[in-house]
Amino acid sequence: MKNFNILRFIFLLYLATFTINGLQAQLKADTILVIQIRKEIAPRITRLVSNGIEQAKIIGANLIILDMNTYGGLLQDADSIRIAILNCPIPIWTYVNKNAASAGALIAISSDKIFMQAGSSIGAATVVTEDGKAAPDKYQSYMRAIMRSTAEAKGKDSTGLNFLRDPKIAEAMVDDRIFIEGIIETGKTLTFTSSEALKNNYCEGIYASLTELLEKETTGKRTVIEHKETGLDKLIGWLLHPAVRGILIAGILFGLYFEIQTPGLGLPSIAAIAAALLYFAPAYLDGLAENWEMLLFLLGAILVIIELVAIPGFGVLGIGGIVLIFTSLVLAMVRNINLDFSFVSPVSYFQSVATVFIIVVVFVLYVLFFGSDMSKSLLFAKVVHKETFEGTKSNFFVADIEQFIGREALVINECKPEGKVKIDNQIYAAKTLVGSRKRGALVIIVSIENNYLVVK
Repeated sequence: MKNFNILRFIFLLYLATFTINGLQAQLKADTILVIQIRKEIAPRITRLVSNGIEQAKIIGANLIILDMNTYGGLLQDADSIRIAILNCPIPIWTYVNKNAASAGALIAISSDKIFMQAGSSIGAATVVTEDGKAAPDKYQSYMRAIMRSTAEAKGKDSTGLNFLRDPKIAEAMVDDRIFIEGIIETGKTLTFTSSEALKNNYCEGIYASLTELLEKETTGKRTVIEHKETGLDKLIGWLLHPAVRGILIAGILFGLYFEIQTPGLGLPSIAAIAAALLYFAPAYLDGLAENWEMLLFLLGAILVIIELVAIPGFGVLGIGGIVLIFTSLVLAMVRNINLDFSFVSPVSYFQSVATVFIIVVVFVLYVLFFGSDMSKSLLFAKVVHKETFEGTKSNFFVADIEQFIGREALVINECKPEGKVKIDNQIYAAKTLVGSRKRGALVIIVSIENNYLVVK
């Protein structure tokens, strides 16, 4: 009888241990943060995941799930997300909802667990350019290395002999030269279906929905919070729309033109600066524009202003400035990695050049056909002259403007009839009563009228 009680105690202890181990296979997740990845892997997604991880820390979430359906994207952003996941103290799972291709595969492999929907796929991580061609081998080599090391980072099984995720399988998703018996033949890049991924330890379970996954893989009272894009992310996306970027380019050009036609820092220059900031800042945050491209634009604008304001005629500085401005606007529309344009397709170049070229042509035609009437227009008079010309005296701190009567001045902006002249290295608003005076001409100040120097 005593022996029977001992055996019963051992049996109950074994049963309790089995039950506890079974429960521990499920994660007690009280607060779960879900981040949807439904677009190309790009800086916008990097910010989304990074902000999501920070939010999870703030709210005390004990599980993050990446709800993924992507065909890939930029390698540098996928690598940034991978590092963020590997360093995150909160468990991160990936639920492959249809596709985890290329950069998406790297992100999924870096997560603690991978779950898939039936019919989904993971793999095909060969690095390609924008036009779908294989990138140079230096990028393939780097991708093979980080795929392999990411798989190794998941550790080994209980025997300590085998990796939980075979690094060679991860490498075969990039390199079609790798042969793995029973899995992939030479000459093919590896892509797993959900059942194949489950069979080869690249998936922990197949579920029809995220809800089913949570019911089967977590315990406790669940609070599911979806992390969404911030207002800044949405604004950046809107400002990067081609139509909006075209309007901003027009704003830069017309703002500079109106400012050149008027003295002082007024509304046109403010509008041009604002348009330039709205053009380049979102592109910089989204990885399209780099520091040197913005410096290129700034240098070009300075050269054009020097040419128009300080030097009669239009020569090397002005042409060089225009070339720099045009180049910077085009390059800010295409992605490059530290001056490496390997991933940029000819189509992207053509679209960028065409967009900027068309807007510049429209601007030039408008100036040629309507420029002479701009200064007479009601809008121009209200917006520009009222704010700039009428303030000439105070802008340039002239105590007695009548001292200039009879003096010679240099026309730096054609007077037709309003323009600008230079006297003693100071710039003043001027106008003619009859006809016009070309830029570079020497004129005589004959009278003063409403803070204008009247010239002949």
